[in-house]
Amino acid sequence: QVQLVESGGGLVQAGGSLRLSCAGSGRSFSNYVMGWFRQAPGKEREFVAAIKWDNISRRYADSVKGRFTISRDNAKNTVYLQMNSLKPEDTAVYYCAADGRHFTIPTMNSEYDYWGQGTQVTVSS
Repeated sequence: QVQLVESGGGLVQAGGSLRLSCAGSGRSFSNYVMGWFRQAPGKEREFVAAIKWDNISRRYADSVKGRFTISRDNAKNTVYLQMNSLKPEDTAVYYCAADGRHFTIPTMNSEYDYWGQGTQVTVSS
């Protein structure tokens, strides 16, 4: 069992930056693929980024490539999402998720086993 708690959301102007954190509890955190998803009002939850246990293999949605960076600190059981050059369309609730079943990096909601409660990110124009 893994419990996830996100933090770091808030209100920022377009072009600004935020760093989200996701703290995990439970054993074997370093064995999980960790992902970030987001859900805007009236839209489905979508994949943003994910990282494997090796802290090297990463995957990003096309909409955030070059602007967002995912990283993790296994010693602290924490995964981060550095978001730069934010746009109003990045406004959403951001969720952290953990996958313990796949070797490759999954991008679908159903492929992740554990979820945090979400943190709101609002980008004003």
